Amino acid sequence: PKELKETAIGDFSLRRIISYAVEKYADNLAETLPDHIIKENNLIDIVTSVKNYHFPESKEKLDAALKRFKYEELFYLQILIALRKYNYKVRQKGHSFKIKTGLVKDFLSTLKFRLTKAQLKVLSEIKADMESESPMNRLLQGDVGSGKTIVALISMLIAVDNGYQALLMAPTEILADQHVKNISAMMRKLSDVHKQKTVKVTLLLGGQRKSIREKNRQMTELKEADIVIGTHALFEEDVVFNNPGLVIVDEQHRFGVAQRGKLLSKGITPDVIVMSATPIPRTLSMTLYGDLDVSVIDQMPGNRKPIKTILRGESKLPDIYKFILDKNKKGGCQAFIVYPLVEESEKLDLKAAETHYRELKETYLRELNLGLIHGRMTWQEKEAVMLEFLHKKYDVLIATTVIEVGIDIPAANIILINDAHRFGLSQLHQLRGRVGRGAQQAYCILVTRDSYMAAAARLPSDTEYFSEAQMEKYKAAVRLKTMVEHLDGFKVAEIDMKLRGPGDIFGKQQSGFPEFRYINLVQDTDLLISSKSAAFRIIEDDPRLSKEQNRLIKKILMTDYSSHLEYIKIA
Repeated sequence: PKELKETAIGDFSLRRIISYAVEKYADNLAETLPDHIIKENNLIDIVTSVKNYHFPESKEKLDAALKRFKYEELFYLQILIALRKYNYKVRQKGHSFKIKTGLVKDFLSTLKFRLTKAQLKVLSEIKADMESESPMNRLLQGDVGSGKTIVALISMLIAVDNGYQALLMAPTEILADQHVKNISAMMRKLSDVHKQKTVKVTLLLGGQRKSIREKNRQMTELKEADIVIGTHALFEEDVVFNNPGLVIVDEQHRFGVAQRGKLLSKGITPDVIVMSATPIPRTLSMTLYGDLDVSVIDQMPGNRKPIKTILRGESKLPDIYKFILDKNKKGGCQAFIVYPLVEESEKLDLKAAETHYRELKETYLRELNLGLIHGRMTWQEKEAVMLEFLHKKYDVLIATTVIEVGIDIPAANIILINDAHRFGLSQLHQLRGRVGRGAQQAYCILVTRDSYMAAAARLPSDTEYFSEAQMEKYKAAVRLKTMVEHLDGFKVAEIDMKLRGPGDIFGKQQSGFPEFRYINLVQDTDLLISSKSAAFRIIEDDPRLSKEQNRLIKKILMTDYSSHLEYIKIA
């Protein structure tokens, strides 16, 4: 066929061009890795690598070339990470916090529960950082419901106890507002016990009424507020902090180098804790968050029963609605019912929240009180609905994924997720985390089409020759099966990365880092570990890269990675 001939001619021409370029110019290539790195890691030189990458002498030589390019890519990434960490922790002077009064001890006495051993271990790591004069830069990981927020609050109270402001940045307005209500209630209890100081909390959001925002902004500037909570609005130009000592970021990827740079440009070097909304695979934490020290809460509160995750076909929906009805009548159990869309779409054959809200009110769930929440509402409207649900005005909340992060309704023990095959794995895990926050048994019911039920039951071992459509169905089936078989968020995250690939997971979160051309973070863990070790050792010994054996590294950074050196000094 004509198309095939043109393709063949095109490929042949391109191969001739590459062959000519390699033959004529490859020997002129300058080495980009120091000799000691090449020798220590048994790598081949750049000329041999380029020649064998394009026209390999053998399978072994091709593998060696690929290994060299992978190592180089990872090595310079880890050099950037090590420099970033050094710049923040060593070149910047932080605060040295001490436990000055009984504020933290009195707060702990107001809690109705005991902290887990994992929470106490993480708090000791954070406390050691806060006592040091080097600024803290720590990633706090923990599964959904493991108690990250209470650890963050105790850390904020240590800052407040030392006369500093503490900032908490949430990913959404509704979650920021919920944090303010919950923390304010805790601080009122604390004031009954701790008479020396009343801890004041305020809220800064872009969508607030102008008069309220201005009042709260002034409270922040005049230090009438000890704990300031908000979204990205916290970092707008008109917001002036008064001696901020600690920044807590709830959901790590919303706060990056640029936001930290804004604080530094104002002469502020606070301690920073970034909290992961979803557990992060080890290889990702070593790359994307490699400049952060890592603390992990790897234990759930003792009173929690494991959530039962069940996969059902759409034909079982009437039985599921009856189950929700029965559970509500027996024990007042509340339920979430989640849909992918707000309204019906002609293009997508998916269930819609508004349509099914109206239908369920008149049919299967007419005996219950139903509420509706979705992303097109203002945050004030969402907050009003959530408060009504919390106070049990509604038995069932029909929702979109707006409830995905941070919503805490202790009496909600059933979540029904429609069209579950359409959701990502981390999203499904986050949605499941909205239930099971009390002592009662909780249920996550995933509803999908019968074809996906069958696919999840019979996953093939070989997918090499799958079409794009077959691969999509296969991945959806793996996601559903993973949810049924695993509760551990770290295990879920590892499977998610294998399914999606590290490139998709990085997305916009990879701000400040070069894109990978050769690396597969799922497969190249050994190279990642060795390159990280070498890069961090070099920067610890020679942070300015001024020694003879490291000058090539500095040259390559300045020429090939200059766009990634913002907020990093190597001069």
